Amino acid sequence: MTRSVLRIGVMELRRRPGTQREVKVATPLPGLAITSAHVPEGAEVVVDGTLEAIEGAVTLSGKVTAPWTGECRRCLDPVVGTLEVALSEVFEPHPTDGETYPLEGDEVDLEPAVRDGVLLQLPLAPLCRPDCPGPAPDVFPTIVPADDTEDDAEAADDDPPHDPRWAALDQLKFD
Repeated sequence: MTRSVLRIGVMELRRRPGTQREVKVATPLPGLAITSAHVPEGAEVVVDGTLEAIEGAVTLSGKVTAPWTGECRRCLDPVVGTLEVALSEVFEPHPTDGETYPLEGDEVDLEPAVRDGVLLQLPLAPLCRPDCPGPAPDVFPTIVPADDTEDDAEAADDDPPHDPRWAALDQLKFD
């Protein structure tokens, strides 16, 4: 089994609190996907940050850059983009669930923090462009709300038949 490039040794940092170490790592991370967007298989996720030793813990501050692809939510055309995620994380021997990450001996594993950051920034409903009209605007025109000046007789013809179980509600009058 090969060692992940996102596992960083911090023994020297922990010996001298307040010291810093620059980290720049590029590696593919499979499985970064949500329903509408994903990081392509084999694409490199780049971590560029600074590790700093503090009393009893190590912090990471920096950014993660990753390409992503998806489908436009309106027209389903392919959409591509690049994420830039700011990271500010704490690694400690006894992590608080959901707030900090584990410091495992003299190593920190950046992968869980990177995964969390990228997955939270992937677009839930990407658009190919802000004014995307949809699949075929000539075939499926935009639905325009009915004009309020319609004749009541015409409107009554468009109403679906009433369910007799709701007849008592027809008697309600509101101001």
